[in-house]
Order: sequence, then structure tokens, then C-alpha cells
Amino acid sequence: MTIGVLGAGSFGTALAVVEGAAGRDVVLWARRPELAEDLGRTRVNPEYLGGDGEPPRLPPPVTVTSDLAALAACEVVLAAVPSHGYREVLRRFLRVLPATASPAVVSAIKGIETDTLARISEVTFEEAVKADREVRFAALGGPCFAAELAAGTPSASVIACRDAELAARLRDRLATPTFRLYSTTDVTGVEIGGTAKNVVAIAAGVVSGLGLGHNTLAVLMTRGLHEISRLALASGGRSRTLAGLAGLGDLVLTCTGGPSRNRRLGTELAAGRSLEEISGSTSMVFEGVRSSLAVVRLAARQRVEMPIAEQVVAVLYHGRSPRDAIEALMSRELKSEPEL
Repeated sequence: MTIGVLGAGSFGTALAVVEGAAGRDVVLWARRPELAEDLGRTRVNPEYLGGDGEPPRLPPPVTVTSDLAALAACEVVLAAVPSHGYREVLRRFLRVLPATASPAVVSAIKGIETDTLARISEVTFEEAVKADREVRFAALGGPCFAAELAAGTPSASVIACRDAELAARLRDRLATPTFRLYSTTDVTGVEIGGTAKNVVAIAAGVVSGLGLGHNTLAVLMTRGLHEISRLALASGGRSRTLAGLAGLGDLVLTCTGGPSRNRRLGTELAAGRSLEEISGSTSMVFEGVRSSLAVVRLAARQRVEMPIAEQVVAVLYHGRSPRDAIEALMSRELKSEPEL
């Protein structure tokens, strides 16, 4: 089996490393030809997967390309591009896909389209129908920092597919000695959990940046999980999923881990820097910025209360100070805790 990877950012590169290290043939696609050329020549990606130490090298079974047609024969394609660019990349990929092909597209993307409010599974279905191509979809979610995954740190995630047999096959084929996989049929829960946790992580960074302590952070994470669960359940997900790796596990990692981009964004906002300043200083994508708008809009459509997400939007887009946002959350009407 040859595995395709769409996206040579931090997580796409990490997936290529971990699958290649397991001896699997991997074709890694980079959007920019110059990045593909550099990766093919140097075998490292310091721009996206650097860190303090030596960047992990691409194993020999990994080839790099900027030609989407090179992935057309792949049985499994792992998608790791920013959520706002996925539709166009998928559309281009489907154009070069043979009519007889039916690849499994496994999304490692944690986002929802801001305008359409379509989850990645829904985008995939829409574009596959338009292109008259068969695509089997699965979502990958869980607590994985790219650098640690690529370094071989024991990690685990969940593969979700509505076809339980396909979920199990993908789980078995993609798991490695350092990357343990579980399977589920709850695609919605995995997608909502992976998207909304980035929004809560921005708030967690604000809490840490303001020096508000462990009490406040624990409250924020707990109530954040409550919000995420409400949205997932209203959208058709299952509460058990949100208590697992793709929910609680990913939330804990993203809200507390030093490498978390969205958490770091929150700490910078708390220090008084603007979103434009922060975004302009890095090539990395803060998925929580766009996701905050999508999550709040989806919550309104589903008639779900998400006060933490609403305050993140107020800080990012409406000029509210981080400290005022915290005060607004603390002054909300008191209520019974179990209410969903």
C-alpha cells in the first residue's frame, strides 16, 4: 500500500515521517514546488517541523512531490492542509483521480468552513459528487503534537469512519509501533471535538498569559469540554467520543502543552499583541481563529450556548480585551452544573 499525504506542513510531514519509518511507501505532496524540491533534497522540514533540536528526517520510503497526480494511485490519502484551503486542494486532486479509483481520504484537519459551516466530511462528499468520483472518508483525531509524533514519542489517535469495517482496516493499516490507533464510527464527534478544542485553547492561553492560575485554567477546560460536548451532541455526535482521545485528550494537550499554537496565540493576545501582529510573525496557521467564527455560527444554528467560544470571537474580532472577556464569563447567571 502506498500512502499519500496532502500537505507538507508540520502535521503532514510528521505523518509522512511516522508512516515512512514503519516501512510504508509514502508520497508527500507540498503545495509549493520550491518546498517540495527542498524537502526532496534535504529530507528535513525546518520551516514547519523544526524545534530546538535536529529536525526529523524523512525516511527513505517517503518521496516528495508538488504534482497531485503522483497521489492518484494511492489507496489511502491523509489530508493535512489548512481547513480553509481543503476544498480547493481536494477539487484539484479529484480532477486527476481516475474514474475507477475509490481512495480512502483520512482527514487530519481540525476545522470547519467559516462560510458554509460544512465539516470536512461534508466538503469531501460535496466535491466528490460534483467530480463524479467515489471517495471513502475518515477523520483522524487525538492528542498529537507533530514534532513529538515525528520523533517517535508514543502517541495515540482515533480514526472515525461511518463504515465500521473500513475504520478498523484503516486503523490496522496506519498504526505503527509508536502511533497507536483506535476506531469509531462517530465522524461528527471527532470532527467537532478537533475543531472546537482549538477555540478553547486560545482562551486557555489567555488565562495563562494573564497569570490567572491553575484554578481558572481547570475551570475553563472543564466548561470548555462541556461546550464542545453540547455542540457535538446537537450535531449528531456521541458524548463518549468527547470523553476520549478526540475530545478530552486533545483538549488537555492543546490547552496545556507548550507547542500548542492556539494556546500560544492566547498568551500573546493577553500580552497586548494584536491578531495581525501575531499572525504576521509566523508561517504557521492558527486554526482556532477561523474556527472560532465557524463554531459560534454553528452553535447559533443548533441553538447551543457556547459562552467561551463567544468571548474568544469577541477578543479576536470585536476588540474586547482578554481581561474583560474573563470577567464576562465569571458574571454569567448561575445555574446547575449538569445542564447540557
